[in-house]
Amino acid sequence: MRKFDTNAIIFLSLSDLLVTLIAFFTAVQARYWLPFGVQLTWQEVQQPWSVYLLLGLIWGASSVLVQMYDAHHTGRAWAEARVIIWAVSFACLIFASVLYLIFREVPRRLFFYFIVTDLALLLGLRMMLRGALRFTGMPGHTPRRILIVGAGKLARQVAAGVHAQRAAGLSLIGCVADDVDRLPAEDPLAPLLGAVQDAPTLVRTQAIDELIFALPLRAHGAIEWLVRALQDHPVRVRVVPDYLDLAMSRATVEDFNGLPLVGLREPAIAGFDRVIKRCFDLIGASLVLLLAWPVLLIVALAVKLDSPGPALFVQERIGEQGHPFRMIKFRSMVVDAERMSGSVITRGRDGVVVHKRPDDPRVTRVGRFIRRTSLDELPQIFNVLRGEMSLVGPRPELPWLVEHYESWQQRRFAVPPGMTGWWQINGRSDHLMHMHTEDDLYYIQNYSLWLDLQILWRTIGVVLHGRGAF
Repeated sequence: MRKFDTNAIIFLSLSDLLVTLIAFFTAVQARYWLPFGVQLTWQEVQQPWSVYLLLGLIWGASSVLVQMYDAHHTGRAWAEARVIIWAVSFACLIFASVLYLIFREVPRRLFFYFIVTDLALLLGLRMMLRGALRFTGMPGHTPRRILIVGAGKLARQVAAGVHAQRAAGLSLIGCVADDVDRLPAEDPLAPLLGAVQDAPTLVRTQAIDELIFALPLRAHGAIEWLVRALQDHPVRVRVVPDYLDLAMSRATVEDFNGLPLVGLREPAIAGFDRVIKRCFDLIGASLVLLLAWPVLLIVALAVKLDSPGPALFVQERIGEQGHPFRMIKFRSMVVDAERMSGSVITRGRDGVVVHKRPDDPRVTRVGRFIRRTSLDELPQIFNVLRGEMSLVGPRPELPWLVEHYESWQQRRFAVPPGMTGWWQINGRSDHLMHMHTEDDLYYIQNYSLWLDLQILWRTIGVVLHGRGAF
């Protein structure tokens, strides 16, 4: 970290601490003067200096724990606002707990005034600082001049990431290719400046601050040579491992007796996130079952009366980590539908298997209705309760279709399959899931409980419109 960055962090941390203490003092004044609630005397409202000291200590520790001044959190305005809200919430939770144990006489309305005032002042301070920097034309951080070693697909992804972090002070100078015989054309995203052998010269002439290796696995032998060639230059060197074609999900890194241990087949959703997702599934599925059991009975009766055969259809599907399970649905086709599949399955011009079409002769009258309204999916609630599926996730795939998967498509099995997901709200049957696995990979890479809630909300609109369902 450069000197200006260090000074900026010190300035921000001291400013935030001062603003927080001012917010608490303002809250004390507001509780005494504002005509809301029971009128208290000044002796009942004023707080000793020890409470201010306690608040300062808690705020300082909280800002460190939530990494409030990390450049990744302060590059964009919305990201900075989000981390400020999270820091204030975390600090206030700790502050409230300590007050309950030590200073119970602090009025609750005063505490509420403090939270609102602190958030408003901190966010306002950041907006003022950003406005001032924009007005004066000064960068918010000392620019870090970056050179990428590599010129392939991985290097382009790194270049896109650097451009996305320009507000955080990253400046991409260009890239060097690892193979001089196959130099790519000049790319505006990452202009080509030469070959790997030219990197030491470029570091000197272009005043490079940071070198990022983005090479394929076959070319990682160049790292040792280049690191040695740059050992006398004050340049930071980092590596982006080319595990993208190998990893089943987001790679994990842990310390193993002093060695960095990279996990390539770790669950994409693990630890506390896994617990939260499972609890969310259990609560959500139980509520749906409690509210929708009359609909389940009505649909089961309609399926039975419409065509001979059972109301439920149980079929083997592929779930998390490629494990098969038996998925439950309402039967929407004739009983011997699987025997007739040969007359329905086709291949597109590019040879890709197409197994669903709107005029499928195997679908019954009731089946068309429950497919269009997605009522045929309701019994999968039991798969969710059993832990075989989730409310949100990639669709569980048919085993024979998985046999036609390319290796990169296998990554969609890194998380539990879902009743709905990113694929379903972006086309459903009009957007065949085995032909658009990137939708599932997007969900895996960007998983959060908030994303699950967004998908569930948008699923309601998709189902009501019956878009892409057949």
